[in-house]
Amino acid sequence: MSLLMNHEFHWNKSFLAGLCVTLEITARRLTSSQATQTAVANPAFRRFQKLFLKAYLLALWADWLQGPYLYKLYRHYNFLESQIAILYVCGLASCVLFAPVASWLPQLLGRRQTCLLFCLAYSVCCITKLSQEYFVLMLGRVLGGLSTSLLSTVFEAWYVHGHIDVHDFPKEWIPVTFGKVADWSHGLAVGAGLVANLFAEWLGLGPVAPFLLAIPSLAACAWFVLSEWGQEDRQEGASGDKNGPLPNPLNAPKMQMSTRARFWRSCLDGLRCLLSDRRVMLLGGVQALFESVLYIFVFLWTPVLDPHGPPLGIVFSSLMAASMAGSTLFRLATSAPYRLQPGHLLCLAVLLAFFSFFMLMFSTVPGQPRPRESLLAFLLLELACGLYFPAVSFLQGRVVPMERRATVLVWFRLPLHLLACLGLLALHGEVSGAGAGETGSGTRHMFAGCAGMMLAALLAVVSLFTVGRNDADLRLEGTKSEGEI
Repeated sequence: MSLLMNHEFHWNKSFLAGLCVTLEITARRLTSSQATQTAVANPAFRRFQKLFLKAYLLALWADWLQGPYLYKLYRHYNFLESQIAILYVCGLASCVLFAPVASWLPQLLGRRQTCLLFCLAYSVCCITKLSQEYFVLMLGRVLGGLSTSLLSTVFEAWYVHGHIDVHDFPKEWIPVTFGKVADWSHGLAVGAGLVANLFAEWLGLGPVAPFLLAIPSLAACAWFVLSEWGQEDRQEGASGDKNGPLPNPLNAPKMQMSTRARFWRSCLDGLRCLLSDRRVMLLGGVQALFESVLYIFVFLWTPVLDPHGPPLGIVFSSLMAASMAGSTLFRLATSAPYRLQPGHLLCLAVLLAFFSFFMLMFSTVPGQPRPRESLLAFLLLELACGLYFPAVSFLQGRVVPMERRATVLVWFRLPLHLLACLGLLALHGEVSGAGAGETGSGTRHMFAGCAGMMLAALLAVVSLFTVGRNDADLRLEGTKSEGEI
């Protein structure tokens, strides 16, 4: 069974790689916008974009390296599945606690200094994986939650500040950079799975190897931030702009008070924006339901497949390739020849995710596991994720004001992480003392709960586009209002 599964996983990886290349070539031919062409022709923009990408992509590479073998590492240390669930809950709970702090720290320390803090915290998080002490690993999960919160906010904040306030590039060029980040991120994720598999399994270094391999990437990222970003910020400081706290110690208390005041005011403004616009609230509900389920999936995919002996790095690469295919399909579907609406594709993504969890309810029956069907369901879920994230990003850009977006997204993530924590705690209660992956029914019940949450997300999507039936903000430019989104 193990050799057959390995062969199938390698075949799936090859098929998905060919599909992704074909879709990417087609998408590039159909989706070259005027803004992209103008931005690419601007040498100053290209220099600044390259400066940002060198550091940020190293940070993403270090993050993806840790994806395939986290659960496997904890099992390698002989922890029970219920104990591992608590470690995951600690990581999610720290994300809840540090999400507002992640938007406050750049104001207090400066954007570049906070990026350096990310590199330090994530490196220490990786080092804790060498320990088999439960509380040391728990500390690592807390640091991982802080690092994840910083990764998703502070690098983007540095880039947007430099793009708009320093270089005065057009705002329409911002998606050009983050579109390139999305393309690279998928490729890095696929490559990270292969490299992690090479070191952990082929070279026999064990599941801790990918975490140690991430540390040099984080060190290189810190070097770029310290040197090249430092030079950029010094040039910016020479023009009179400030990227950090005031240097005069006599002004520090006033600065800190004003920083706290700005932070709380921005949080309240974000909450007010969320509560005053029903479209924003419904979109936040969709995001909380869908993405909290993904956190549960991140925990469950390894114990479902690992007992059957697949190479986890190859599986991870296959899942990321499926997500890449979904993202490329979104670009094709919204291009000029087809012009499908992001709202329609969001509905499709939620339906595909519901169907994948429905499949998993039957492929994870205790005593009768069907790993091939489970793998197919996981690939379908990742395909749905590839459609979901660009669709949600488009809608967020239309209904959430730019100046409120960071704090509104913090409020979005609060119920997201809380739902994921509750789900993992419920799983912990069911599997305590029994492995849900093989003998218990906790995994199957959790997949049933995830399917129910996807149905709720689908209702929220339908409500969102019922409210905005004739709202031009929810449609692509150049399409007629048909009152059907």
